[in-house]
Amino acid sequence: MRNLRGTYVHRGDAARRRRRIKQVLFATGSIALTTLVIASRKTTTANAEPATGARASIFSLGESRKLRDELQSARGELSLVRAQFERADKIMQYSTKYAIPADMAGMVFDASLREGIDPELAFRLVRLESEFNQRAVSKVGALGLTQLMPSTAVLFEKGVDREKLFQPETNLRIGFRYLRTLLDMYKGNVRLALLAYNRGEDAVWRDVKNGVNPGNGYDRWVMKDYKGPGLLDAQ
Repeated sequence: MRNLRGTYVHRGDAARRRRRIKQVLFATGSIALTTLVIASRKTTTANAEPATGARASIFSLGESRKLRDELQSARGELSLVRAQFERADKIMQYSTKYAIPADMAGMVFDASLREGIDPELAFRLVRLESEFNQRAVSKVGALGLTQLMPSTAVLFEKGVDREKLFQPETNLRIGFRYLRTLLDMYKGNVRLALLAYNRGEDAVWRDVKNGVNPGNGYDRWVMKDYKGPGLLDAQ
């Protein structure tokens, strides 16, 4: 098993980086919001003309609406900053937990969300399948991070070849899409979906039909202490 501990920041460094990122992001967002409000007020004052009666009311209403729109836009930008911080924080946590570089953790995290897979389950599967080695090749010819057989991969993405399956984004996308299909097939039963991923659907269906336990240990390794739903929309 390849030792990856030299390729990621230590836990203490990661915690300090998360705190710095959080402080910078929230400070930036708050400054941007405050600056926009002040600028809007200055613009309103500078452009104001003496007005009375109905004209003054219409003018005030228009400026108030403009200010509300600008404030809403600033709040939206601040929400985006907050979402970006939360993503970065999650990625740093997974990077530390699984002793992998942050860019690898980011690819696994983003791919799992796109395919509707619980990130924790996604990381567990990739760890067991390839130990996060994008060039991994099994004895039976399974390739890449999620250890896809080329014959399975082409069912989900026509034209994908061996070299493309070594590309992390492509491999993760297809691997998690396959896992998603199995979770749907087994109606959210994470254990059976994982066994089918490892052994093949036919072998698992045959055992289930014959009343035989399809487990081979793979499911226990992936699911140790895991209590998640597998699918994000099942939460």
